[in-house]
Amino acid sequence: MKHNTDIDIDVIDRDTVLENLHHIKASINKNGVYTKHNSGVYVHDIPSDAATNLSSIEYKEADDRGYFKLDFLNNSLYRGVKNEQHLIELMNKEPVWDLLQHKEVIENLAHVANHIDVLRTMRPQSVIELAEVLAIIRPAKRHLLGQVPEVIKAEVWKKPTDDTYYFKKAHAVAYAVSIVVQLNLFCEQVEQNGV
Repeated sequence: MKHNTDIDIDVIDRDTVLENLHHIKASINKNGVYTKHNSGVYVHDIPSDAATNLSSIEYKEADDRGYFKLDFLNNSLYRGVKNEQHLIELMNKEPVWDLLQHKEVIENLAHVANHIDVLRTMRPQSVIELAEVLAIIRPAKRHLLGQVPEVIKAEVWKKPTDDTYYFKKAHAVAYAVSIVVQLNLFCEQVEQNGV
């Protein structure tokens, strides 16, 4: 039975978390050679190579067999967050959207650092509009860049009919909120340093 799980867990330091968690590294089959998956691990028993702690079943096949992997992802934005309450405040505070027009700011933001052209074209002013930017930088939706907002809103969340990589709305919104947190942290740091 295929599960199609996709569980991503953002952490400050992936290696520290995994040091304290019994796990088996997920594997990818590249031309008959099993290599380590970039971020995936199994926290339950799965056949593995004891010498490498690498799953002996490639992650796609493992999913088909009912195993599920967890992807532990480094997310440096948490370094500036003091606690849960601070994170909630950063998430809920309206950012200075015009900062997304400044190259020196954009270069330090996760997910959009290399997409100043898209940000300058679309000029997002809300989390949903920023989520649309994140969707449009994916291959399946890149053709929407430059379209009128009504066309973008009507098409951006539709699943492509081919296998072209795209972003689901839930992923895009979550990533957009993380960028809002980064923007608000940036503003806090500027205020604290008196710049």
